[in-house]
Amino acid sequence: MTANAQTSTSTSYRVLNPATGDVVEEFPTATDSEIQDAIAAAESGYQGWKDVDINERAKIVARVGELFAKRADELAAIITQEMGKPLSESKGEAEFCKDIFEYFATEGPTLAADTEVKTIGGGKAVIQRLPVGPLLGIMPWNYPYYQVARFAAPNLMLGNTIVLKHAETCPRSALAIQQIMDDAGVPAGVYNNVFASHDQISTIIEDARIQGVSLTGSERAGAIIGEQAGRNLKKAVLELGGSDPYVILDSADIAGDAATAWTTRMENTGQACNSNKRMIVMEDIFDDFVGELTKLAVDLVPGDPAKEEAGTFGPLSTRGAAEGLAAQVQDAIDKGATLHAGGVLHEGPGAYLAPTILSGITKDMRAYYEELFGPVAVVYKVSSDEEALALANDTQYGLGGAVFSTDPARAAKVAAGLQVGMANVNTPAAEGAEMPFGGVKRSGFGRELGPLGMEEFVNKRLFYVAD
Repeated sequence: MTANAQTSTSTSYRVLNPATGDVVEEFPTATDSEIQDAIAAAESGYQGWKDVDINERAKIVARVGELFAKRADELAAIITQEMGKPLSESKGEAEFCKDIFEYFATEGPTLAADTEVKTIGGGKAVIQRLPVGPLLGIMPWNYPYYQVARFAAPNLMLGNTIVLKHAETCPRSALAIQQIMDDAGVPAGVYNNVFASHDQISTIIEDARIQGVSLTGSERAGAIIGEQAGRNLKKAVLELGGSDPYVILDSADIAGDAATAWTTRMENTGQACNSNKRMIVMEDIFDDFVGELTKLAVDLVPGDPAKEEAGTFGPLSTRGAAEGLAAQVQDAIDKGATLHAGGVLHEGPGAYLAPTILSGITKDMRAYYEELFGPVAVVYKVSSDEEALALANDTQYGLGGAVFSTDPARAAKVAAGLQVGMANVNTPAAEGAEMPFGGVKRSGFGRELGPLGMEEFVNKRLFYVAD
């Protein structure tokens, strides 16, 4: 669930309430000495953590999850103020972290167990799954807890240690996570939060003690981090942007299907990498579908995300993000797209862009190929399953996609042709701690969550004993 990460060399950690534009609190960036201390702590912590029995590590990892759930109300208030997520969604995110840590605590020992290899020439061979050492995690602002959980949980179970650089706009949530780790009994040096600058990130990646880097962020940030990791021969996992197709081939309940599509698109105020940014609808139901979407979008007014009053919508993460998205929308309108609802960038310091519905998007518009990271639903009209699939795949991204039909076999046939890392039939997304998450093309590479989440930063060592 990617955020459009900043990539400038200057870094300032602060809480800026996007609903009001007020700077609530500022935090100093780490000194170079503090960065070196964190790397040294991660290396020292690794020497002990890797030798702790995995079942003992599991007890601590499970305790981390329990504390996320226990402190859900407190954690929710923090990120609602930091990045504007509706309060109920903020609490749900914190509670979901419990599921993630619990999943890996429960399934981890089995997932990390040795696998026997059938030998031809005799002897006994197994594939061992061993930790590799300290890792750098670079996490985004749009899901401040969930993104950290899906990186940290499997790697803590494996015996790796972590240096965690969170988004500059989420310092309080970053500190809250560190406190949970400490209170859960994670040993010193095993999890290390750092308020690093972008130059310091490069220093961390270059350090020989760091064995890998995981980034969730924008395509641009991924290119930079991927280049730095490659230059230093470090394993990287990159979860980047997305412009997921949401294909509706037919419908027995247009109003209901439109409501599901709208709710999916507006989750986290549209700031999710695997959101249904491109709705592709068959021509015989297109007008009715757009009409139902429009009913849901019109007359909404800015509201406080901490209150979630009916008929309101929340802010984007920053005023700059709202202005950038408004420019993408205006570009489409100027070039002939149809605006059905929204499109209004509200005045004032708050980051409010009215939820928007567009159709008539063509290839000369920015909205056709660019990711629209916010509350904008783009709806395309198609006349055949083949046209729907071709349009769905006409993107540089390949994160996820969904296909809907009253005939599951028809939907499955189209979904099987999606060039994505996650294809779904008759559901917006198969989400859960056990479901691997990741994409192809310019959506990045590597997987998090599920069984594959423990397969990334691991030494799959062959251990052979001859007869």
